[in-house]
Amino acid sequence: MSLSRAETLIEKLISNKLSGEELSELLAGITSEEQQQAYSDVLEAYFNQLLKEGQKQEK
Repeated sequence: MSLSRAETLIEKLISNKLSGEELSELLAGITSEEQQQAYSDVLEAYFNQLLKEGQKQEK
């Protein structure tokens, strides 16, 4: 499955592989009303995954 541009940029941000140009694109997307939901969905999925992993480690 192909990643959306928001997913790609967030993954690069998290892995510290985001270029300056990509950072500008990410910031523009976050501030764009049209794209905010896509970024919000990607970040929510990421944090939910972190919570699941944390719960597994506690058991």
